[in-house]
Amino acid sequence: MIHIEVSKIELNFKLFKKMLGRLSFVFLTTAVLACQAALPKTQPIVDGVKNIKPDIQQQFVIKEVVALIENYNYKKIRVNDSISSIVLDQYIKTLDQGKNYFLSSDIKDFEKYRYQLDDDFKNGDLTVPFYIYNMYAKRLNERLDFAVAQLKTELNFGQNDTYVYDRSKQAWPASAMELNDTWKKRVKYELINLNLAGSAPAKSKETVSKNYLDLKSQVAKVNNQDVFQMLMDALTASLDPHTNYFNASNAKAFNEEMSRSIVGIGALLMIENEVPKIVSIVPGGPAAKGQKLSPGDRIVAVAQGDGAFESIVGWRLDVSISKIKGAKGTKVRLKVIPDGKELSSEPVIVELIREKVIQQAQSAQKSVKTVRNNGKDYKVGVIYVPAFYLDFEAARAGDKNFKSTTRDVKLLIDTLKNQDKVDGIVMDLRGNGGGALLEAVSLAGLFIDKGPIVQVKNLSGKTRVETLSGNELSWTGPLGVIVDRSSASSSEIFTGVIQDYDRGIVMGSQTYGKGTVQSVIDLNRLVNPEVLKKMAALISQVDSSQKKEISPAAINLGQINLTMDKYYRITGSSTQLKGVNPDVMFPSRYQTDKIGESSQPSALSWDVINSAGFQPLGNLSAIKAELIKRSEKRMAESLYFKYFKQNLADAKKRNNEKSVTLNEAKLKKERDEQEAESFTRRNELRVFRGLPVLKKGDKATKDDAFDFIEDESVKVMADFMGLAAANKKA
Repeated sequence: MIHIEVSKIELNFKLFKKMLGRLSFVFLTTAVLACQAALPKTQPIVDGVKNIKPDIQQQFVIKEVVALIENYNYKKIRVNDSISSIVLDQYIKTLDQGKNYFLSSDIKDFEKYRYQLDDDFKNGDLTVPFYIYNMYAKRLNERLDFAVAQLKTELNFGQNDTYVYDRSKQAWPASAMELNDTWKKRVKYELINLNLAGSAPAKSKETVSKNYLDLKSQVAKVNNQDVFQMLMDALTASLDPHTNYFNASNAKAFNEEMSRSIVGIGALLMIENEVPKIVSIVPGGPAAKGQKLSPGDRIVAVAQGDGAFESIVGWRLDVSISKIKGAKGTKVRLKVIPDGKELSSEPVIVELIREKVIQQAQSAQKSVKTVRNNGKDYKVGVIYVPAFYLDFEAARAGDKNFKSTTRDVKLLIDTLKNQDKVDGIVMDLRGNGGGALLEAVSLAGLFIDKGPIVQVKNLSGKTRVETLSGNELSWTGPLGVIVDRSSASSSEIFTGVIQDYDRGIVMGSQTYGKGTVQSVIDLNRLVNPEVLKKMAALISQVDSSQKKEISPAAINLGQINLTMDKYYRITGSSTQLKGVNPDVMFPSRYQTDKIGESSQPSALSWDVINSAGFQPLGNLSAIKAELIKRSEKRMAESLYFKYFKQNLADAKKRNNEKSVTLNEAKLKKERDEQEAESFTRRNELRVFRGLPVLKKGDKATKDDAFDFIEDESVKVMADFMGLAAANKKA
């Protein structure tokens, strides 16, 4: 979902249609039949809500997407009864992950469709998923009405009740009475949260009431495009985490995001348990610059400028994002539950200024660190690489100064080498989610002169090898690479080849593990224009709201990002699932079962193919063993790493907690104790670094944002250079 290889972002349709040869009849004739076939079975009516129904275009798209998936997804999946069962579960989870709305009787009713969806989809029949959504809308409205009514009653905040805020692992509610009890506690919890944040009780009730009424108005605005997108998300997520369908509006948003021409905060979001959660931070954007947001953080409310906060819990993702985006230069404030904190925690307020986020224009940057090792000062150049960017348009136009990661890094190396006179260089790829495959290969060429760099295997089993030959090296000295769990795709290719050739030392934590490549397919370009004409005529005929006949040009079938290739290291090992394991391991702030490819149930498996045949440039095994030993000793003595590990353990413990006390005094005491402990640790870390302690009420300073991972990395590099020099003398 979050790492799409730009190198294949535009599919060669001439080649693709040739590849489709044997299926061309299927795609073009089924399209005609879709327009001529009888309408699907009657959709059950749900009382009390507007009954949203699919349209002709969606009935056609579902058939064609299933055909594409069955024939051209790398996994070669058959959409059968087994997939139907998975899709049903995933769709229900998409709608009600926290089990806050559906009753067990609803779920029992849906069971009769468990092995039917595959056949329905192949016939263009969407009545079942739309019926399920309409039932969800009914249950959601019932809950919201009940919640608003509860706000008119007197609530006791001194009782020792407990609210279970994560019900995803519990049984579905057996009755409306059981749900009523849950929602009474939910309302009470939300009021306590606001009270503890300083809101007056009457104001808290007013705010919570407004939040629920706003959510109800959002439900009323849902249309068939929204429902269809939710269904397609459930379908593709059941097959492969990186195969995605986008309807017309979402395709536009995706392509805008890929061109990095959006105005916002620079963060990719997903919905988890009704709450928008940050998946990744766009390097160079406001969120990255502010350093106050991280993957895993949850955004619960948004305020425009200095205005009032608006809860976005329970909102559709696109609507939540529209609240966060805005005009360039304007202020947005977010209420955030930091990663590792339970949802019952008091949110922190993060203030950001919206900017035009253009990731491909975010350049690699450098800094120089000096570290003393065995009586000698070493200068280490650190190059921060936010993404593997490449200005394709400028390159195609023949612009000799087109922008790319490799060009920028080469200039930085020249400066570090000739002006700064550094002894070693570290490539910092933390947070680098990938980008252009060509750039991963060419960047490796600054440090490796010739040989294979990466292998790419397509769905027919053919493997091609990207190779360098006779490159002019930019740096032949000591080299290090820093990675973390959010380093993915092209980052893993570059890091893996540096490690495989023994060209340098890799430091950090296990990478993301995304070893697949997606191709973006515009469905309109696969369909015969005559079919679009027939479809337009049929839509005009069936839809009485159409005042005039619609044009075929007005039909937009959307696009699908289809997994069609897989990466392999030159050793033959896939980067899929396992990623790259550093030579010198540091603790990771991310839980591997929460973040990374291995956390995705439908991810492709790891496997091995033949080695590409290469000659390592050195043998660093003995040095690596000593580097690990020295680094582990330093980390054991570092207060930063001690507290870092403690914070990770605390976060893991909190992630396993699913409930919170509804006794306001007890909850306040718990939060005060957590805040006091956090404040004490912050001051102890300041003393550890020789900084003055903060007084209660003082705000954190820039000095508190100490990058101890980078600090340890340059110390490892100093050890590396010292050991290498000693070995040369010996």
